[in-house]
Amino acid sequence: MIYDKIKENHMNKRQQLIPLNNLNLTDRFLFEEVMEDPLTHREALSIIFGREIPLLDQNEAEKELRISPEARSIRMDVFSMDVEKTVYNTEMQKQRRADLSKRSRYYQSLVDISLLEPGVPDYSALNESYIIMITPFDLFGFGKYRYTFRPVCVEEPKCVLEDGATRIFLNTRGKNEDEVPAELVQFLYYVEHTTDEAAEQTGSERIKRIHDRVRKVRNSEEVGVKYMQAWEEKYYEKEEARKEGLEQGAKKQLIELIKKKLEKGKSVEEIADALEESTDKIEELIKEMELE
Repeated sequence: MIYDKIKENHMNKRQQLIPLNNLNLTDRFLFEEVMEDPLTHREALSIIFGREIPLLDQNEAEKELRISPEARSIRMDVFSMDVEKTVYNTEMQKQRRADLSKRSRYYQSLVDISLLEPGVPDYSALNESYIIMITPFDLFGFGKYRYTFRPVCVEEPKCVLEDGATRIFLNTRGKNEDEVPAELVQFLYYVEHTTDEAAEQTGSERIKRIHDRVRKVRNSEEVGVKYMQAWEEKYYEKEEARKEGLEQGAKKQLIELIKKKLEKGKSVEEIADALEESTDKIEELIKEMELE
C-alpha cells in the first residue's frame, strides 16, 4: 500500500515534467546547453548583430559573478568573449519581471567589475561589452523586435556617451519586420518555436546549424540525465518552500487563536485542550508573542 502511494506520487511528478524534446530555446535549460557550444553561440550572435562575430575563445554557461561574499551574486546564462576581447552576456528571460531593466543594469555593473583587474588605474582598459536579453514578450510595448540602449545626452540626443557598454533586449513577438533583418525575425520565431518544421522553413543556414546543435542536445543521454536531475532539484526546492510557507501560515493562524483565547482569560491548559496542542507548545508560542 505504501509502495503504491510512493509510486503514484512519483508518477504524478513525472507527469509535470516537460520532455526534453518538447523544450524550446525560451526554456533556460535547453538554451544554456545549446549555447554552451562556442560555435553555436557565435551563430546566434552573428544573427543578432547582422555580421560575423570573431571566433569566441571563451564561452561559459551559468557563470557566477560576485564582488564579495556578502554581495548578491548573479548567474549568467551564457558569458563569452571574442578574439577582440569584446564581452557578450546572453540571457534568456522567459518570465516577465518588473525589474528586468534594472536587472540588466546590475548585470552590467558586475561584468565591468569582473573585467577590471584590482589596482588598474586606467578605466580605458574596460572591454566593450553587450548585455543581451531575449524575451518572448514585448517588455517596452513598442512592437520592436530589438531595443538597443546606449546612454545619450538629454540636451543633445546626437551626443552618445561612448563608454563601451550596450544593452540589447530582443522580443520574439515583434511586429516591425520591415525595420530589422529577415534572419533576425526568423531566428526569434525559431527561439520560441524550436521545431524541425521551423528550422526547415527558414532560409538561414545559421539557424539550421543551430538546430543541428539542438537536436544533438535533445538526443544526448547525458544531457537527458542532467535535465532530470535539474528538474528534480528544482521540484524539491519548490516543495520545501511550499511546506515552509504552509507551516508558517499554520503557525500564524495558531498564534491568532491563542491571542483571542488569552484575551478571554483562558489558561494555558484550557487553550492547549481547546486547540488540541501540548501545553509546552502553547507556552513556547506565548513566549514568542511576548518577544515581538
